[in-house]
Amino acid sequence: MLPGFLTTLEWPDDAGLLQIDGVLYMLKQCHWHSPSEHEIYGWRPDLEMHMVYQSSDNKIAVVGVLYTYGVPDPFLAQLEEPLKRIAYGGEKSVSVGNMSPPNLERLQPYFRYQGSLTTPPCTEGVVWTVLQEVRTASYEQVMLLRAAVEEDMKNNARPIQPRNGRSIRFFLSVQ
Repeated sequence: MLPGFLTTLEWPDDAGLLQIDGVLYMLKQCHWHSPSEHEIYGWRPDLEMHMVYQSSDNKIAVVGVLYTYGVPDPFLAQLEEPLKRIAYGGEKSVSVGNMSPPNLERLQPYFRYQGSLTTPPCTEGVVWTVLQEVRTASYEQVMLLRAAVEEDMKNNARPIQPRNGRSIRFFLSVQ
């Protein structure tokens, strides 16, 4: 786990796979933005997790998971002690051991579009998937994630960007 502009959780080995339009992507890391960097129906949730995937030819796909304040999130609960060591103990990097990525339901509705990375250099050509379901995280969990980033980066979300004519597709789950 690494602090800075973002609190980032990295996996040294491929922790998960995602296939989009015949391209296989491997999970590399996840990080959080508060508030979220996406709006759903005009509403901007309190937190967004980005699960960043990379293909063998360096294409990027990101899965965005939105959160609002509510009951604690079980995945974030596993990170509370390492986050405290970064936020309040001054540690720069903390090993969290062998940790599985969060469990996401495979067959849930989602939005998909072609966009860019949300942090510099904001590289274009990223396949974005944003889950429609909004999860909950406690206020304390969100504040702990904010405390673990550099002081001037507490609000580390990019402003909502114009669509610029891009199409956003919506997919329903089919069982």
